[in-house]
Amino acid sequence: MRNKIVSAADAVAVIAAGDMLATSGFVGIGTPDELLLALAKRFVETGEPRNLDLVFAAGQGDGRDRGLNQLAHDGLLRRVIGGHWGLIPQLARLAVEDRIEAYNLPQGCISQLYRDIAARKPGTLSKVGIGTFVDPRLGGGKVNAVTTEDLVRVMEIDDEEWLFYKAFKIDVAFVRGTTADQHGNITMEREALTLDNLAMAMAAHNSGGVVIAQVERIARHGSLDPRAVRIPGTLVDCVVVAQPENHRQTYGTAYSAAFASEIQVPLDNIKPLPLDERKIIARRCAMELPVDGVVNLGIGMPEGVSAVANEERVLDLFTLTAEPGIVGGMPASGLDFGAGLNVEAIVDQNQQFDFYDGGGLDMACLGMAECDAEGNVNVSRFGPKLAGAGGFINISQNARTLVLAGTFTAGGLEVAVESGRLCIVQEGRARKFCSAVQQITFSGKHAAAQGRRVLYVTERCVFELTAKGLRLAEVAPGIDIERDILAHMSFRPIIDQPEVMDARIFAPGPIGLRSQLLDLDLSGRVKHDAQRDLLFLHFQHLHVRSEDDVARIRQAVSACCEAIGRKVPVIVNYDGFRLDESVAEAYARMVTEMEERFYSRVSRHAGGAFRRMQLTRTLTRTIAPAVFDCLGAATEYVEGDRPAR
Repeated sequence: MRNKIVSAADAVAVIAAGDMLATSGFVGIGTPDELLLALAKRFVETGEPRNLDLVFAAGQGDGRDRGLNQLAHDGLLRRVIGGHWGLIPQLARLAVEDRIEAYNLPQGCISQLYRDIAARKPGTLSKVGIGTFVDPRLGGGKVNAVTTEDLVRVMEIDDEEWLFYKAFKIDVAFVRGTTADQHGNITMEREALTLDNLAMAMAAHNSGGVVIAQVERIARHGSLDPRAVRIPGTLVDCVVVAQPENHRQTYGTAYSAAFASEIQVPLDNIKPLPLDERKIIARRCAMELPVDGVVNLGIGMPEGVSAVANEERVLDLFTLTAEPGIVGGMPASGLDFGAGLNVEAIVDQNQQFDFYDGGGLDMACLGMAECDAEGNVNVSRFGPKLAGAGGFINISQNARTLVLAGTFTAGGLEVAVESGRLCIVQEGRARKFCSAVQQITFSGKHAAAQGRRVLYVTERCVFELTAKGLRLAEVAPGIDIERDILAHMSFRPIIDQPEVMDARIFAPGPIGLRSQLLDLDLSGRVKHDAQRDLLFLHFQHLHVRSEDDVARIRQAVSACCEAIGRKVPVIVNYDGFRLDESVAEAYARMVTEMEERFYSRVSRHAGGAFRRMQLTRTLTRTIAPAVFDCLGAATEYVEGDRPAR
């Protein structure tokens, strides 16, 4: 078939009862609405095809009737395997009412499954999901009682637990691009993302299935730049030209040249957020942003962090990313979420999750719906409401620093800022800090065992994860702990002299975030945990430029150690640390002096192999340092449970 251009009706006519259908899309980006409409129309008019299985990675819908919501007809679907269900409430209703078999698996694992199915592998091995509702010991991702087959199982390899996500045959793949030639070669120049289109097409083709592509326009064969072709025609069986209304760039924007990276746009005209609970939370989260680091911002409350970063003119200090594949720039929000302005690169979704799962994120800021005393978080299931995990499990389980953002209560919460103090005008009706979450989307126990840094940021307080559960770390000015915090929680957190949240968070106008992230500010960086008898030196994002900077570090550390009065074990966080070569020798001598005078044992940790090599090379001038890739390994070493490397 050399001319592969067909009508939508002819394309979907090849789908047979019982087929497994895979669909592309992220919210409305890359979602093949022309094909979905045609499939739904055929079923309504003929009753065929029946009992399809459906698999999708990201949520594909607008929260109402577009995207996969169009397939919510009794009898059309038998089983649905999806990553995010919140934007497809009509399909979700079928699932919670036991009218279809339904699974909620991590978005990244489904994305990676496409690639493994294409390679004829039996499935995908991953640590993502251990300790969450996806773990077969906690439900295996099954949504309802009629769903019985196990698609996830625990495997032990070299004394380590892994989850195995079972592969399956794909009979039909709906993919989407911009331009096709008559032979089916597909480019994606006007698409905001590339997603998993290539992997899905390979998976269907190598399963003996059919690949149907939706595009905007047709070009003569031989006229497409081969480097721009994202799906080769050898993988494509037929091509459908969509009506413009069924091929929007996003559900929020018909077409933006900026989302297609045709142009870069000024960001100065983006209005700052009003000083409300969302901005308070976003400001506190932004204070954790890692200089020179890679960051993921989730949908919802975390979207405000990029707005604050733009207002504070610090977007150039780190790299923001989103899970469907954008790298750099400023992520879009709302129904444009997934697209980005002034991005530096766009990679396929499965590749982005490879990077995330391997620990590539220095920080992630994600939403928080429910939380319990162990630090478990639920964002995926609330009684009859099925939201789904999306990429939350992949991201939250593997980022070096995790910041979970959300209001303290929900449903009618009103706050006001008066003279730099937070006032609760009206309390929310629903508690979010509960005795037990309805579903574990993030396992606090698993994260604590890894020694990871996890913060829970609300408008009135900040909690941090410890080995013994949640600790109240900061309280907003104007907030009474008993009246405004403990009275609205179903458990009592660890309370040990919480600090006052930074007053700048509650002040109008910019807060000077750029200066904070770049300047040498040692306040709060040198802390002794008396309960564990560990000294923590938080040198994350610190930039040491001069010998005066070295002297200030020596003075701050010496003062703390002299107050302790004996040698103490030390853990130093060097994530994002920068040291000018002109003072490297002086810094190394200072470190040696501190070790000899004050430290009984010391370990260091830093993200990035090159940074660890630089640090090791600098300190080896005077000592033999133990440098690890994460806090957990550094803690094991300093407590005597792990050998140096």
